[in-house]
Amino acid sequence: MKKLVLLALTGIFICSNVIAQGSSTHFKVLALYENGGHHIEYSKRAKIWLDKLAADSGFTIDYIQNTDKIDSAFLSNYRLFIQLDYAPYAWTDKAVKAFQNYIERGEGGWIGFHHATLLGEFDGYPMWQWFSTFMGDITFKNYIATFATATVNVEDASNPVMKGIPASFTIENEEWYTYNKSPRPNVHVIASVNESSYQPQGDIKMGDHPVVWTNEHVKARNIYIFMGHSPALFNNPVYGKIFTNAIFWAAGR
Repeated sequence: MKKLVLLALTGIFICSNVIAQGSSTHFKVLALYENGGHHIEYSKRAKIWLDKLAADSGFTIDYIQNTDKIDSAFLSNYRLFIQLDYAPYAWTDKAVKAFQNYIERGEGGWIGFHHATLLGEFDGYPMWQWFSTFMGDITFKNYIATFATATVNVEDASNPVMKGIPASFTIENEEWYTYNKSPRPNVHVIASVNESSYQPQGDIKMGDHPVVWTNEHVKARNIYIFMGHSPALFNNPVYGKIFTNAIFWAAGR
């Protein structure tokens, strides 16, 4: 009888532990993505990729195409906010306030891609100064409209987002934004592009050129990943690994 009771208690403990582990790994993700323009193909491919990762990994993901729904109550439902190729302008006032609080108070994590550093005056909208500061006090300057393939060098291999990533890797056919200055003095740089590796070569360069970084001056876990123009990026296993690592690190998992 004692053995039966012991076996039953052991079974209950194991089941409880599995349930607890399952609940600790589950989290909700919000992805804000562009609903038009030439980045829409990247967003479409990203959705397919993210949906599979979510199904395989036990988190859930919701998508929105504008900031109309965003307020503090809405963001409180999500452990992670992915700004999936969505520019930092034309947000509603309540979304701006809610997002700033979300980041400054560490209410969740954030990953920004590519278009998230399109900082300046665009389409008649003023620059979001807070976001510029968040991204390292930079503004957008130029980009390689004809695209270039280049080598990205990892600078902080100890960062969890770079786990399993080689010291350098190739990104094909990217726009490689330049800014008015390097964000390096104001952020922690994780990877940078080697401009001398551009193929084809060109004149649109900025010298010190970070492409993956995190701002350690706010409470939220955050990471900006510049590469995010072409849907073909999801054919690159290194890119997929960086994206996956970023999700679980920024979500605190």
